[in-house]
Amino acid sequence: VIDFGTCGVGDPSCDLAIAWTLFEGGSRDTFRACLAADEATWARGRGWALWKALIIAAGHIDVARAEIEESWQVIDAVLINRECQA
Repeated sequence: VIDFGTCGVGDPSCDLAIAWTLFEGGSRDTFRACLAADEATWARGRGWALWKALIIAAGHIDVARAEIEESWQVIDAVLINRECQA
Protein backbone atom coordinates (compact mmCIF):
# COMPACT_ATOMS: atom_id res chain seq x y z
CA VAL A 1 0.00 0.00 0.00
CA ILE A 2 1.32 3.40 -0.96
CA ASP A 3 -0.20 6.23 1.05
CA PHE A 4 0.01 9.61 -0.65
CA GLY A 5 -1.97 11.30 2.12
CA THR A 6 0.90 13.49 3.31
CA CYS A 7 2.31 14.49 -0.08
CA GLY A 8 1.35 18.11 0.49
CA VAL A 9 2.88 18.48 3.95
CA GLY A 10 4.96 21.64 3.95
CA ASP A 11 3.59 22.92 0.64
CA PRO A 12 1.48 26.04 1.16
CA SER A 13 -0.40 25.39 -2.08
CA CYS A 14 -2.50 22.77 -0.26
CA ASP A 15 -4.11 25.60 1.68
CA LEU A 16 -4.96 27.52 -1.49
CA ALA A 17 -7.58 25.07 -2.77
CA ILE A 18 -10.07 27.03 -0.69
CA ALA A 19 -9.75 29.84 -3.22
CA TRP A 20 -11.88 27.78 -5.61
CA THR A 21 -14.04 25.91 -3.11
CA LEU A 22 -15.12 28.92 -1.03
CA PHE A 23 -14.50 32.11 -2.99
CA GLU A 24 -15.88 33.32 -6.31
CA GLY A 25 -14.73 35.92 -8.83
CA GLY A 26 -13.69 39.12 -7.11
CA SER A 27 -13.41 37.57 -3.66
CA ARG A 28 -10.97 34.99 -5.06
CA ASP A 29 -8.91 37.83 -6.54
CA THR A 30 -8.91 39.64 -3.19
CA PHE A 31 -7.87 36.45 -1.39
CA ARG A 32 -4.98 36.01 -3.81
CA ALA A 33 -3.90 39.64 -3.48
CA CYS A 34 -3.61 39.19 0.29
CA LEU A 35 -1.21 36.26 -0.09
CA ALA A 36 2.49 36.14 -0.74
CA ALA A 37 2.04 33.21 -3.13
CA ASP A 38 3.97 33.17 -6.37
CA GLU A 39 2.48 31.99 -9.67
CA ALA A 40 3.73 28.41 -9.26
CA THR A 41 2.23 28.09 -5.78
CA TRP A 42 -1.09 29.49 -7.02
CA ALA A 43 -1.08 27.02 -9.93
CA ARG A 44 -0.45 24.09 -7.56
CA GLY A 45 -3.31 25.31 -5.36
CA ARG A 46 -5.54 25.30 -8.42
CA GLY A 47 -4.39 21.73 -9.05
CA TRP A 48 -5.28 20.67 -5.50
CA ALA A 49 -8.77 22.16 -5.89
CA LEU A 50 -9.24 20.34 -9.20
CA TRP A 51 -7.99 17.04 -7.76
CA LYS A 52 -10.38 17.19 -4.81
CA ALA A 53 -13.34 18.20 -6.97
CA LEU A 54 -12.69 15.46 -9.53
CA ILE A 55 -12.64 12.77 -6.84
CA ILE A 56 -16.03 13.92 -5.59
CA ALA A 57 -17.51 14.40 -9.09
CA ALA A 58 -16.36 10.93 -10.15
CA GLY A 59 -18.27 9.39 -7.25
CA HIS A 60 -15.24 7.93 -5.47
CA ILE A 61 -16.48 9.36 -2.17
CA ASP A 62 -19.95 8.75 -0.77
CA VAL A 63 -21.39 12.27 -0.56
CA ALA A 64 -24.71 14.03 -0.99
CA ARG A 65 -25.84 15.04 -4.47
CA ALA A 66 -25.40 18.71 -3.53
CA GLU A 67 -21.69 18.14 -2.88
CA ILE A 68 -21.30 16.53 -6.29
CA GLU A 69 -22.96 19.54 -7.91
CA GLU A 70 -20.68 21.88 -5.93
CA SER A 71 -17.64 19.92 -7.10
CA TRP A 72 -18.66 20.57 -10.73
CA GLN A 73 -18.86 24.28 -9.91
CA VAL A 74 -15.31 24.09 -8.53
CA ILE A 75 -14.13 22.31 -11.68
CA ASP A 76 -15.71 25.02 -13.83
CA ALA A 77 -14.13 27.76 -11.69
CA VAL A 78 -10.69 26.15 -11.90
CA LEU A 79 -10.90 25.80 -15.68
CA ILE A 80 -12.21 29.34 -16.17
CA ASN A 81 -9.50 30.70 -13.87
CA ARG A 82 -6.86 28.78 -15.82
CA GLU A 83 -8.12 30.20 -19.13
CA CYS A 84 -7.96 33.71 -17.70
CA GLN A 85 -4.40 33.11 -16.50
CA ALA A 86 -3.20 31.74 -19.84
